[in-house]
Amino acid sequence: MQPRLLLQATTRPYTRTSFANISKPIPHHHFSTIQRRPITMASATSFYDFTPKDKKGQPFPLSNLKNKVVLVVNTASKCGFTPQFEGLEKLYKKIKETHPDDFVILGFPCNQFMNQDPGDNETIQSFCLTNYGVSFPILSKTDVNGPTAEPLFEWMKAEAPGLLGLKRIKWNFEKFLIGRDGKVKGRWASTAKPETLEGRILEELGRKGKGELGGGGIVGVAHGSVYGGVGG
Repeated sequence: MQPRLLLQATTRPYTRTSFANISKPIPHHHFSTIQRRPITMASATSFYDFTPKDKKGQPFPLSNLKNKVVLVVNTASKCGFTPQFEGLEKLYKKIKETHPDDFVILGFPCNQFMNQDPGDNETIQSFCLTNYGVSFPILSKTDVNGPTAEPLFEWMKAEAPGLLGLKRIKWNFEKFLIGRDGKVKGRWASTAKPETLEGRILEELGRKGKGELGGGGIVGVAHGSVYGGVGG
């Protein structure tokens, strides 16, 4: 009786073929397409929503860094600021001594500024290790501005615009500080030396979790000036 009632409710004539099609299981790839819909800058609410690529071009889910403090830097191998790799590595090792599981630096190689990082991922990795002994993760080469920009950078720029509200990354070695709650806590220009960020990083490390975070705004240095931002 139930199949007959079902036929009365439909506007199309029943056939054995159509019933067979209805009863077919949905192909697995249909579910995969839905589940893997990429996160866009507009739909993201925190740093942890993004999945850039690692040095081998494989997904690097930032959700794996939850409750850590992260310093994000767009790097280059042939820039006047390239020696900052040394300062970044010293800062990384120093803070890791007291906070071994709570702090990460992520480098994002970029060739958008005067073609100052022209090598492939393997060449860049070798350069950073050989010349500066870099032990923090250097991810896949990416864009930080324009239509092909990594969505993570689009989101960070929107969360912490620079002077006069300008969002664009101006040069290599700009720096973004991410708090334990996945929000942008500071943005610094290329000229800011890594060692000058230690105090702000330790301040964020002192916050135990989202429940203890205050409502203060973003404070960072952009070309020598302090600017405000959205609440934390």
